[in-house]
Formats: sequence, structure tokens, C-alpha cells
Amino acid sequence: MTLACYDLTKEQPVFTESKGDDIANRLKKNHQKLSKWAAKEGLEAWRLYDADLPDYNAVIDVYADYLVVQEYAPPKTIPEGVARDRLWHLLETISDVLSFAEENIILKVRQRQSGTQQYQKRQQRAESVCLNVREYRGLFEVNLTDYLDTGLFLDHRLVRKELFDKCDGLDVLNLFAYTCSASVQAALGGANRVVSVDMSKTYLQWGKRNFALNDLHGPQYEFIQADCFNWLRENRDSAPFDVIFLDPPTFSNSKRMDGTLDIQRDHVGLIKTAARLLTDDGVILFSNNRRKFEIDVDGLDKAGFSVNDQTQASIPEDFKRHKGIHHYFIISRI
Repeated sequence: MTLACYDLTKEQPVFTESKGDDIANRLKKNHQKLSKWAAKEGLEAWRLYDADLPDYNAVIDVYADYLVVQEYAPPKTIPEGVARDRLWHLLETISDVLSFAEENIILKVRQRQSGTQQYQKRQQRAESVCLNVREYRGLFEVNLTDYLDTGLFLDHRLVRKELFDKCDGLDVLNLFAYTCSASVQAALGGANRVVSVDMSKTYLQWGKRNFALNDLHGPQYEFIQADCFNWLRENRDSAPFDVIFLDPPTFSNSKRMDGTLDIQRDHVGLIKTAARLLTDDGVILFSNNRRKFEIDVDGLDKAGFSVNDQTQASIPEDFKRHKGIHHYFIISRI
């Protein structure tokens, strides 16, 4: 699949049917409620709409003065033309009822690389859209156009807040660190040491920029480009950490990895390996986005770990309609 981002100021959608006022009313209601909540919380990035109505199968995320609209793949039973018209109707309604400039509304469409295109590429954006957004006391760089994800997983916001709240004076390890947003919140919360490990040089450079945005500098903040499995094995005798944040991908077969990762299959082994670098009274904060994930409580119990399922408490207000978006557990030694 490829990703296309469109310049809506140069699109001229034609609608073949009207769906009445349902979507307009829902957008206005959501925005009125959630914008006040976000302002009170100190958030500039939040989810406005998450396929609330079945005919408008998309998500809409707010990033300061920008909106990112991303469609879910329509069922095969929905004709291509109907899906297209519904999407354009949604975009027209957004322009009509929300106070965002048209040039600040970004549409992301996943497209097949071969065969019949779901949507033709018309006036695709030529320039990247990058900006900084506030999350509680942190400031984060997001890229709204160049990747499927923007650099900040909005559904993990409360998990990052927990790192801010509970890491004062502690040593923190962030595995599969991505753009290091969780590391930033731990550092802002007063962590004594923060180590971020990820295979991607691009994401670690992004993470360094996030640290710089928050005026976080010094040797106590380390960025390590490595396969997390190999790094754990090679550093098993290193100084232990009080908190290990573990948010691995659901599946990975990267060429830079030895073998593959299937989080359902491999999570007990991964947790056991990570725990070699955990202090006696330390905790592992374990999260993943596999829809039907089931944690192996018995397997972890046999390995000497207790599991505290904090999934529901970790789902933010703007994701309440999507309670299965991630799983989150606090794991400690028995």
C-alpha cells in the first residue's frame, strides 16, 4: 500500500447524495465537547471523530490548527463510487461546520500500488507539513503528511502521562522508542536517566529533536540505534532500570532483526528478557496494539511476574469509542 496526501483547496468533489445533518451535528457536538476538554488538559493533539457514524468510516485528528482525515478501508460490499462520495461529503461537511482553513485539512488515503486505484491522485501535496504540538508540559514534533503515523501515538497519551507522574529520580529504559515521546515525558517528570532504543536512525533523530524542543540536554539521555532483542542480550549485565517501557510492534520482520517478532507469540520471552535489566522492585510498563491480544498471565506467573491490567484506565477521553485500540499492563516481580 502507498499513502497519498491531498491538497483539498484544489479538489472539486461532486456529491451524488445527501446524508442529511447527522454528520454535521456529530462533528459540531464532538468539537464543542472535546475542544474544551483538550484545552483544559493542555492538549493540542487529540481525536475529534472516530467512525462514529457507519456511513462515514474515517478518523479525524486535531493537531493545533490542522486536521488530519484518514479513511478506514471500506467493506468490499460498499461500491467504490459510494465510498468515494461519502468521503468527499465528509470533507465538505468538515469545511462547512468547523473553523479550520481548507489548506489546513489533510486527507490521507491508502492506495494500492498496482491494479485499480481506489482514488486517483489529484493535486497531491508537494510539501511536507510539520509542526510542534503541546501535550501536557511536553512539546512534540509531528509530521502530518510523509508517514502513515504522525510521530505521536495519541491513544498512548495517558501512558506517557504516567511516565511523567511516576519517574522522578528513577532510571528509565524505553524499548522500541519510536520518536521518544514517552522518553520525553519521563525526562520532564524528573527521571534520573533515560535510555531510548530503536532500530530506526530516522526516528531516533526525531527523538533527539523532541528532547531539544523541551530543553532536555545532557549525558543522562541516551539514544541507541539497535535491534532491541540483540541490545537486551548484549547488555544483560548493565546497570538496571527502575522502569522499562515496552511498546513493541504487533509484528516485525525487519531485515535488521534476527528472525521475526509476533507479539502474541513472543511477549512472555520478551518480558523475561527485558526483566534482566529491571531492579528488584522495578516495573515493566507493557503496551501493544494487537486487537485481539491476550496476555499469558499463567506463563508470566510461572516466570515470577504479576500482571496488573490497566488497559481501560489508559484509554483517553477522546478514544472512549475505541476501547480496544491498545492493551496496557503493569508488570512486576512477585
